[in-house]
Amino acid sequence: MSFVKGLKCRECGRHYPKEVLYVCEYCFGPLEVVYDYEKIKETLTKEAVESRPRNMWRYRELLPIDGKPTDGLNSGFTPFVEAKNLAKALGVKELYIKDDSVDHPTLSFKDRVVAVALSKAKEFGFNTVACASTGNLANSVASQAAAARLKSYIFIPADLEMGKVIGTLIYKPTLIAVEGNYDEVNRLCSQVAAKYKWAFVNINIRPYYAEGSKTYGYEILEQFGWKAPRHIVVPCAGGSLITKIWKAIKEFKEVGLIDTYKTKIYAAQANGCAPIVCAIKENSDIIKPVKPNTIAKSLAIGNPADGFYAASTVRESGGWAESVTDEEIVDAIKLLAQTEGIFTETAGGVTLGAAKNLIESGRIPKDESIVVCITGNGLKTQEAVIDKIGNPIKIKPTLSSFEEKVGK
Repeated sequence: MSFVKGLKCRECGRHYPKEVLYVCEYCFGPLEVVYDYEKIKETLTKEAVESRPRNMWRYRELLPIDGKPTDGLNSGFTPFVEAKNLAKALGVKELYIKDDSVDHPTLSFKDRVVAVALSKAKEFGFNTVACASTGNLANSVASQAAAARLKSYIFIPADLEMGKVIGTLIYKPTLIAVEGNYDEVNRLCSQVAAKYKWAFVNINIRPYYAEGSKTYGYEILEQFGWKAPRHIVVPCAGGSLITKIWKAIKEFKEVGLIDTYKTKIYAAQANGCAPIVCAIKENSDIIKPVKPNTIAKSLAIGNPADGFYAASTVRESGGWAESVTDEEIVDAIKLLAQTEGIFTETAGGVTLGAAKNLIESGRIPKDESIVVCITGNGLKTQEAVIDKIGNPIKIKPTLSSFEEKVGK
């Protein structure tokens, strides 16, 4: 049973049916899925959720498919870690890591959105899927399309990290490396999407695809004991994830799964690509495009599609924003690994680095609950740290060599 009423323009409010649409035909605003929350209340209870398999589809009434889910049946419900060692290092009382660096199957939160996109693409009758990607989405579309027996075309910037290139090619999609940054890749894909009858997950079926990110937020609320933490720090690329976490909180309140919330949301970006952070700090409604220059390639979107809505989310929640240098990104990656044993990619370094700065500046109080969103695995971006972590101690296979080189 579907609880989706249709699509609605986020700008002018016009309503559309459940079709392959992503922009308003009147004002060209982006479209968003609308649900029948009154009907959802009748079936989506805490007891119902807890009785279901531990995957992202345990919240299926709040996801935009009409039939049963066909993809991502092992995705989601990732660890929610109380990070006591990291909390002590940062001087805070209560700190948690929502860890999608171990999400199935490709070790990033993108597995959530792709699962929804592919399930919906099948409902629409597509047999070919495609995407523009900074890496993690490429991995996930290629992987899940292979499992779903769908053709896939993946477009990436040509200078992407090798770990993400290999993590895409292994599934044998058609991988196209474009000599340009992500924004140029995305423009090309918009042209391709207009000509070819493919399901571009982050273009022509984007309204449905984006809803998958809400499950990351739902899980935080459930795993935190069916309540909302006071502070959540979120990495921003295109800006969709931060808006969907906020939507997830509001939806759980709307359908009665949490009683209240006083959560503040914080945007994290790298200094070399921080258009959302700059808009928030300048109190501007204009997201000024930038040319990315950062090691955090998965966040290197200079003209974010949901930038305005990301900034609006932060303002509505009463949060703030922070950006970090490439050096701070590496330091944060190492800090998380050496305190909690979690190896995150550069996006996670951005998020933790920004959280550290927000705590030190007093923007986030030290005595309230804090959640840091870790969205991808460090094995994908080894280039960022390979020269910053030292080298093994080489010895001969003898005890004397060990004691000489390592010490007693």
